[in-house]
Amino acid sequence: MLFLKQAAKILANLIVMGSSILARDFVQTYCQALSNASNNGVAQEAVQNIKRVSKTMTEAEARQILGVTEDSSREEIVQKYENLFEQNAKKGSFYLQPKVHRAKECLEEVYKPKEPETKKGKLDTSQTTRHSPTIW
Repeated sequence: MLFLKQAAKILANLIVMGSSILARDFVQTYCQALSNASNNGVAQEAVQNIKRVSKTMTEAEARQILGVTEDSSREEIVQKYENLFEQNAKKGSFYLQPKVHRAKECLEEVYKPKEPETKKGKLDTSQTTRHSPTIW
């Protein structure tokens, strides 16, 4: 009986020690694979592909989702968005809901008024008023 208890302890120690060695080797191999991937540029390429795929939708796709034409006004687009958004909220289409929202965001960018461009770091003084110093 004593022999079986000692054998069980030895076997348990071997399993724990073997598992820790395997885990350590797995982590070391994974780190080496990451290092190789970053040295080869694979990681950067994967990140760039993810960014490329996750870009916003095209204007044509947004118009198709909302069911508007190029001649549609901003108000008509907002109305279509609200109708579709509310319909999907009631019936619970989790696939269409974000698509409708992204389409509205895309078309908002198209209809957004252009801001005057100023050079970075320089103040556009053409629109500021000059005041003479006040003497008290």
